[in-house]
Amino acid sequence: MRSRLAARGLAPVVALVLPLAGCSSLSGTNDAGYVPGDGQVVEYEVGDREGPIELSGETVDGGTYDLADQRGKVVVVNVWWSGCGPCIKEMPMLTEADAETGDDVAFVGINIRDNSAADAQVFEDRLGVDYPSIYAPDGQALLAFPGRTSPKATPSTLVLDAEGRVASVISGEIPSKTTLLTLVESAQESTQESPS
Repeated sequence: MRSRLAARGLAPVVALVLPLAGCSSLSGTNDAGYVPGDGQVVEYEVGDREGPIELSGETVDGGTYDLADQRGKVVVVNVWWSGCGPCIKEMPMLTEADAETGDDVAFVGINIRDNSAADAQVFEDRLGVDYPSIYAPDGQALLAFPGRTSPKATPSTLVLDAEGRVASVISGEIPSKTTLLTLVESAQESTQESPS
């Protein structure tokens, strides 16, 4: 695995954000060992990516979501809950990136801790979040992500390539919208370059 961020000149940006505090009022989000992130950004080369992520579930608004419906698009997956300070701080950045990328990129959240889907929905409505979020307070949705790509921090953001494979992971608060959009662009480019 080679980090493309260094090649793109983003290493200094990443270094400046280390260490970021995650949900520092928590020692973890549950017994599975989910802890605050440190802001680390990891990008996986095409040959190092594991198979497509299979993820589905009920959304906070009572609908259903299946990641397989987004195949062919890059997808940004954000793990969050409404009581997490860094989650609150980065949410406007995510909604702006969602609006800027239009139909070319899909966004989905995974809410892992709110007491009810209604609480999560109120939070999303208040912050103008237009994309869906799976409600998974039991953490089961996170099991869709294998080994090294499994989100272990809140927040975490994963960028999936058009084939549904994890292309990059941000563990903790997103350093900047530029970082996120660069990872999205990189996932788009790598998909175009990979052999069919």
